[in-house]
Amino acid sequence: MDCGFLSGRSNHGKNQKSAKVAAIPSTPAAQAGRAVASSGMEEKSSFTWRIDGFSSLLDKQKGWTNSGYFEMKKLKWYLQLNLKDRKSGDERDYVSLILVLSKTYDLNPDTIVEASFKLLIYDQEYGRHREHQFSHQFQTTESSRSSGISCTIPVETLKEPSSGFIVGDSCVFGVELIKLTTAAKAKHSSGTLSDVEKINGFSAREAYTWVIDDFLTLKGRCYSPEFEIGGRKWYLTMYPSGIDDGGNEEFLSLYLHMAKPDGDASLQNSGVLVEVSLSIKDKVTSNRSAMTGRCQFQATDDGDGWGWAKFMAAKSVKDWYLVKGSCLIEADVAIASSSKLE
Repeated sequence: MDCGFLSGRSNHGKNQKSAKVAAIPSTPAAQAGRAVASSGMEEKSSFTWRIDGFSSLLDKQKGWTNSGYFEMKKLKWYLQLNLKDRKSGDERDYVSLILVLSKTYDLNPDTIVEASFKLLIYDQEYGRHREHQFSHQFQTTESSRSSGISCTIPVETLKEPSSGFIVGDSCVFGVELIKLTTAAKAKHSSGTLSDVEKINGFSAREAYTWVIDDFLTLKGRCYSPEFEIGGRKWYLTMYPSGIDDGGNEEFLSLYLHMAKPDGDASLQNSGVLVEVSLSIKDKVTSNRSAMTGRCQFQATDDGDGWGWAKFMAAKSVKDWYLVKGSCLIEADVAIASSSKLE
């Protein structure tokens, strides 16, 4: 989904070994559907995990099954699978699949690994694979190496013969890496801003976290406090039930705004190109959903912003990201360049 313009708004578990697992799908259809790196790439950017004797896992009680270790972009990872996960207020069993960065002694303890990736459940019969895309900042600490809980589809959907997910008592899962960068985590100062070293030609990347309590009581447009990144002042606007434009009522809308410079003539009539990632996450686990885009902000357009009218279904926010009615909104901003408007 592309970054959109908002105009005129001031705005986990132990490995189960009863099933045989392998990294290569056995059926031609599954192999054809694998998300593999192109032959010109030197570093692997995908992994597929076939589980034979899959019915034995379906009979197990709730718990996590780990894949073997695999390498992507010179880092070691593994997948975790749970076939008995639950959503809040839903009694059905769900399939949860998460990506975990393995312990590695080659990375500095202060390293952040920022990754965009897809988690997949392969349809081995018809090629209608289920894909779920995520962005996550992995860190080397024990509690920050996992991409977080992710209920994907109901187990009953997985088991349907017409779905093509289970063939010959085998099921295939996988991960496809879209983008990965590593950076040194700067020491945190007071407040909720954090710095990351220069990445991919953009200036120092900084993140601001907006703590939202009592999310369910919010109505209409909500504003974050102002914060400073790259010498500019910014703020976020959120619409818990969508903006008032047609068809968005069932979605949370989220935008980043650059505040008009106050008193600094050198910043008047100027603009900046930024790479922005807006995300929502709960306050306890690393469960997160993010959207990323590159946008030009103009200091003269007071109150205009960039973001997503359909950032996330409002129901998904309530089901997955609220902890005692509270959640976190994070804005991760990297400035690419400045420009003078004539």
